[in-house]
Amino acid sequence: MEPRIVYVNSPFDSGEAVEELAPTGFELVRAEAGSPAYREALGEASYLVGFVDGLVEEGLYRAAPKLKLIQLLSAGYDRADLAAARRAGVPIANNGGANAVAVAEHALMLMLAVCRRLPLQHANVGSGRWRGNETPRVHELRGRTLGILGLGTIGKKTARLARAFGMTVQYYDIARLTEDAEDALGVRFRLLGEILRSSDVVSLHVPLNPSTRHLVGARELALLKPTAVLVNTSRGPVVDEAALTEALSAGRLAGAGLDVFDQEPPNADNPLFYLDNVVLTAHLAGPTVESAPARLRNAFDNVERVERGEPPLWTVPEIEDSPAVSPT
Repeated sequence: MEPRIVYVNSPFDSGEAVEELAPTGFELVRAEAGSPAYREALGEASYLVGFVDGLVEEGLYRAAPKLKLIQLLSAGYDRADLAAARRAGVPIANNGGANAVAVAEHALMLMLAVCRRLPLQHANVGSGRWRGNETPRVHELRGRTLGILGLGTIGKKTARLARAFGMTVQYYDIARLTEDAEDALGVRFRLLGEILRSSDVVSLHVPLNPSTRHLVGARELALLKPTAVLVNTSRGPVVDEAALTEALSAGRLAGAGLDVFDQEPPNADNPLFYLDNVVLTAHLAGPTVESAPARLRNAFDNVERVERGEPPLWTVPEIEDSPAVSPT
């Protein structure tokens, strides 16, 4: 009997790429999350693949007692019940940086859009006002200091792009690079407070967990220069959204570029919608035509690794060291 992969369909599927990239020698079952077909397929499933962190809870392991790996197509896993995963002893892996280029490019796009006041310029031209009542004051990225919070795969790619724009890059991460690695990447470690006080742009690239929830709150926002820009392409609750809105409204912060929110989708009366110093996108930094097959390629490679008896790549750190989790 072929090992079964249960693939949970999503709006980000890239056409026929799932069937094209699925490994031979496996039974592939595609289903909608929570559907009768999904529930029926879980009983014999060896692998669960998709944007499925929200499906990781106690009941999943009872319904799928033969699981060897939960393979996420996302980088984040903040909706997963990690305590249940540790008890079950089934490894969870993320997408291995398959969307890192997309997110890094999106972060730079938001920096540029905020610094060049792109929404205002677009609105002026589109409404026939050409330059409006006065020419907008805009800024270049070159020569400015970028502070990156979280120097993982996405953070590193963001650093490289920022360096190409002529920015000075500094970072804060609980896992510091060696000095040689910093030299190679062209970045320097600074403490969190130093990053906030000295950066012209701060870009967030950390996972959402108890230690990063409201990592940037009212106190941290108060340390930023009033001319600074905050960019968040990680997860909304990493920033205290109410405190950010207040700082932007009061002019204590020059602008923000946000791809993520506390609540998604946000309420229609979210005050961020009415500010002219923010650029907002709908948690779409990662999904691109190019990143979709890259996610699948990494996912199915990991499935084949585990089936060969090798440990999976990119296991989430909160459970990879658990005694219950061992290479399959």
